[in-house]
Amino acid sequence: MRLAQVLFTQGFGTRRVCAGLIGQGLVSIGGQVADDPDQEVATEGLRFVVQGREWLYQASALVLLHKPAGYECSQKPKHHPSVLMLLPAPLRTRGLQPVGRLDEDTTGLLLLTDDGTLIHKLTSPKHHVPKVYEVTAKHPVDEAQLQRLRDGVVLDDDPQPVRAAACEATGSHTLRLTLTEGKYHQVKRMLAAVGNRCEGLHRSAIGGLTLADGPERGHWRWVTDEERAALLAPR
Repeated sequence: MRLAQVLFTQGFGTRRVCAGLIGQGLVSIGGQVADDPDQEVATEGLRFVVQGREWLYQASALVLLHKPAGYECSQKPKHHPSVLMLLPAPLRTRGLQPVGRLDEDTTGLLLLTDDGTLIHKLTSPKHHVPKVYEVTAKHPVDEAQLQRLRDGVVLDDDPQPVRAAACEATGSHTLRLTLTEGKYHQVKRMLAAVGNRCEGLHRSAIGGLTLADGPERGHWRWVTDEERAALLAPR
């Protein structure tokens, strides 16, 4: 692929802007300045630097963000900044979207991608991608509440009960809840349905992805090909 086209597909601006960056000597590959917009490059595993920023070529972008509180999962936020502001400009230009949403006061693991098919696969209940939440409750958590969450509770907008795929107490007022679907405010509404109240919510895992190895809160990293394959593996 032509180098100017590579920069364009990665979100570094219009074709004219990308050609200009290259022509001004602001792009390098392997430590060498690449100043020819028409230079043909192999994209597989390609790493390059644009204006001092190292970049890995990704045909479709999938990133993991450690979301802090106070950000909305929306391209048009109403009351708080968008989580997209935590990403570098090239990713915002590419039109990344959150894979599902976390409320502004919820923290934790959030995936974002520009691949619509991937969003559907990861959010569809048919694919049963587990999502793990660490919940802080207002009132003490007892076994009766946990069992009701496992058995299923009815929410006010759907006569079909929703069940936790797994549920366990992690403290007197905390529990770990695993879900395979994503209804609006589901964790908070499920907790209310068993007579408790969610006071704090953190998503710690999606599929096999966790935040154990980072990034730090408010930062992001690429999801590797191996991690992507594991997310989409049949269950």
